[in-house]
Amino acid sequence: MDDFLINALLAGLGIALLAGPLGSFMVWRRLAYFGDTLAHASLLGVALGLWLAINPILAMVLSGAMLALLLLSLQRYKQLASDTLLGIMAHSALSLGLVVVALMDSVRIDLMAYLFGDLLAVTQQDLLWIWGGGAVVLAVLFSQWNKLLSATVNEQIAEVEGINVDLMRALLLLLLAVVIAIAMKIVGALIISSLLLIPAATARRLSRSPEQMAAYAVVFGAISVLLGLCLSWYQDTPAGPSVVVCAALQFVLIHSLVKVQK
Repeated sequence: MDDFLINALLAGLGIALLAGPLGSFMVWRRLAYFGDTLAHASLLGVALGLWLAINPILAMVLSGAMLALLLLSLQRYKQLASDTLLGIMAHSALSLGLVVVALMDSVRIDLMAYLFGDLLAVTQQDLLWIWGGGAVVLAVLFSQWNKLLSATVNEQIAEVEGINVDLMRALLLLLLAVVIAIAMKIVGALIISSLLLIPAATARRLSRSPEQMAAYAVVFGAISVLLGLCLSWYQDTPAGPSVVVCAALQFVLIHSLVKVQK
């Protein structure tokens, strides 16, 4: 196998490993719009990273983390509904990122790669970010798994048990921001939420416990990566969207053939 294909496979499997458990929390907490907002804000992070001459992935992590904290603080105010607030911030961040890029005459970047991903262009440095950052994310996630799960199932009971619900909500969004930033080069800002949500939604059909759902989501994500790369290699289709299409096909197939678990 060519080196670029091996890099693409390793990157995709690394993202699937991260997307499984985090995507499960997105499904349980109904955070699809949060994921889209953080993904759109990642492009602003790319623009700021180029402007400030720092690593684009680090800039995406920082911008996503700041936006996640801003979203949490703004949700305390009830003047606007959550979906309205998320829509405003998502499109504003994306548009501001595009404007900043356009204003930098000396910089030329491939916006299509950031919007739709370029899995076959993954480098060794990208792999270090994915697997290194992913190891940190998974370590934090599983060390706080029970608290995050309790806060997800019932916030009132979690508070009675002494769990800081606001902290758990902030931690989950920060982890999502990190994963979206390091995965953005894989499938792009516009469809990263799909890779987080679809395998988890597919796994939910088969699962009897939260841990089982997270594990199945990893498996379905990995299968999507393998099938998507095969489709891209043999049919010359864009790799990131091909992965998401394969994930969607799995979702349709599982939901068509498997009865709901009780």
